[in-house]
Amino acid sequence: MGLSTQRVMFFTLLMLLVILATRVPTDTDTWWHLRSGEYTLTNGMIYTDPFSFSNEGKTWVNHSWGSQIILYTAWQVAGNVGLVLYTSVLAVVGMMALYPICVGTVYLRASVLLVGAITATVFWSARPQMISFALSGIFLLILFQYKRNQIDRLWLIPPLMLVWGNLHAGFTIGFIFLAGFIGGELLGHFFAKDKTGIIPMRGIGKLMLITLLSVGALVINPYGFAMLRVPFDTVSLGVLRNYIVEWQSPDFQQRQTWAFLGMIFLLIGLSGMAKRGWDWTEYGLVCGTAFLAFMYGRNISLFAVVATPILSYHADAFLTQQGWQIKPRTRISKGQSRLNMALLALLVFSTVISVLAVILPTTIDKAQRDTLPIAVAEFIAENPPTGNMFNSYNWGGYFVFALPNIPVYVDGRTDLYGDEFLTRYLRTALGQNDWRDVLTDDDISWVVVETGSGLARHLAEEAGWSQIYPTDDHPDEKAVIFVRTSTPEEE
Repeated sequence: MGLSTQRVMFFTLLMLLVILATRVPTDTDTWWHLRSGEYTLTNGMIYTDPFSFSNEGKTWVNHSWGSQIILYTAWQVAGNVGLVLYTSVLAVVGMMALYPICVGTVYLRASVLLVGAITATVFWSARPQMISFALSGIFLLILFQYKRNQIDRLWLIPPLMLVWGNLHAGFTIGFIFLAGFIGGELLGHFFAKDKTGIIPMRGIGKLMLITLLSVGALVINPYGFAMLRVPFDTVSLGVLRNYIVEWQSPDFQQRQTWAFLGMIFLLIGLSGMAKRGWDWTEYGLVCGTAFLAFMYGRNISLFAVVATPILSYHADAFLTQQGWQIKPRTRISKGQSRLNMALLALLVFSTVISVLAVILPTTIDKAQRDTLPIAVAEFIAENPPTGNMFNSYNWGGYFVFALPNIPVYVDGRTDLYGDEFLTRYLRTALGQNDWRDVLTDDDISWVVVETGSGLARHLAEEAGWSQIYPTDDHPDEKAVIFVRTSTPEEE
């Protein structure tokens, strides 16, 4: 048969997904996850905070413990390249899990999957959430194959949920999907005139049973029932919505969110122009995940997973209606096969070059130094001040990893610190109200924060504090360090 154009297109999709997913690990939260994975492997399960002095010994449900071990193993094996591969592999798995439940020719499927991938990339990074991204694609594959193809693999869901519950609190996605299918199929039975494609009531009962079994499977983890509270405790934090970008509504002034809007517009346009209509389950899943994405930008990737196969259904119906379907060729000439082989070789070569350009040590080092507080961490490691440190929230995660012998004041574990503490921290970092009292009450001896921050401006003029960084030998435009030179009593 030779190498058909359809196969070349399939491999083209794979290669483009790899290119989209290959990115330098610059997220500051990556690093406290790495340290947690290392700590778990070395000292056993974490039940109380071992990394900060401000909340030392406080109970902490480390819901990402399994993912952290995987992430740390990738780091141990291949360093930054391991983190790049971790992100890339999970992103490709999550998107390709959707391929079997998309419809149409390989050209349509590839096009729709690329639209979905471009939309989802906004929050792809070397963090445990990537495992939830991959599992959400697999989860949706099982449910849609049950609905559309009568392929019953629902028995996989409870063990999948057991694994998910030991990897990341994103297991709530699984319950969102189950609720969407149960509610949507029930609505279909009540309101749809054409019952074709609707799961029978007996099948809906089975989905309900699977959901109950999944809840039971979920509590089989080192933290037991406490794991069930984690998602609710997290979304209840007001400080997340007020100050953390990924927990805020998307900023549509930023170009990386435009693909999300584009996907919504495509769904609206194609569903309006095609005669296919909406299925209640599909409609509920799209509306539900779109609502979550509008509420919290980090859920854009969840919307992309749900919307990708559904977009293919409407696109295929529209193309069929217009008579614009491309009919695959069943036979190709030897010349065409050789040309396809050459195209595939060129594609693989281009992908390898693109990936190598990202994982070059110089490329990674520059990107990380531009984003992470590497220079100031190196200075602190060489010249460690004594006493308690007050640090920027944005840098705490990196300090947990890079300065393992220096307990942080705060880092990205918002579920540990809670609203009251984080609000108090933010007032201090901004130099508002009682910042002096906080530094005194918490016995802070030195401060490392962003240059130009409110606290940095105040400390530059405050008696009893002296700036020790940056220096002529250690220039840095991002960070500044102040040390206390006298106590409030002495002042």
